[in-house]
Amino acid sequence: MSDVQKIYFGIGPGPVAEPGAPAGGNDRVIMAKLMPRSLVVRRRWILFGIAAPMLAGCAAPWADLPPVRPADIRSYHLGPGDRVRVITVGEQDLTGEFNVSDSGNIAVPMLGEVHAAGLTPALLADRIAGGLRRTRLFKNPSVSVEVVSYRPVFVLGEVNKPGQYPFQPGETVLTAVAVAGGFTYRAVTDGFSVLRTINGVAVEGRARRQTFLQPGDVLTVYERHF
Repeated sequence: MSDVQKIYFGIGPGPVAEPGAPAGGNDRVIMAKLMPRSLVVRRRWILFGIAAPMLAGCAAPWADLPPVRPADIRSYHLGPGDRVRVITVGEQDLTGEFNVSDSGNIAVPMLGEVHAAGLTPALLADRIAGGLRRTRLFKNPSVSVEVVSYRPVFVLGEVNKPGQYPFQPGETVLTAVAVAGGFTYRAVTDGFSVLRTINGVAVEGRARRQTFLQPGDVLTVYERHF
């Protein structure tokens, strides 16, 4: 019977019996019918036609985002929330740790407010040295700047402990999720959004598990909808 397909519907703990075969235990044959194979194929195409638009409507939420710009901690630009150590050789009073304020400044003795946001540590050292030379109290000051602690990264969405966490050099999306308690059971685990401030502009891009983060990034873990 090559052009038909047998379909049986049954209720009970055991397998459904063939029509006419003795039922075992509580098994009951509810229905046994013959369906032409052409109708089976047609129904499959109808179901596919219904499911395809539904799947198309479930496009990944990060699909339209551009790739996030690669992070380069070697040319890191300071921002509010960073803490730096300024070392002025031979001048203990001008050596110390300073926080970058919300306005992007650090308060340096003898110079007052020095703008730091947007500068690399090396450029900030040059700015401080230039300011000291202009006071005419220092002929050729030697200044260096290093980052003591970075501003945090923020992890949102489907993680067990959303919030802000201290940035660690070499941190990836996956390590940030681990610090935030791991994925929830609803989480999308292979595509993410990262909001990154570049030259004072917040830019959102798509990221993968191995994407490197940088201080101040906002990582969003999406929820699965199917």
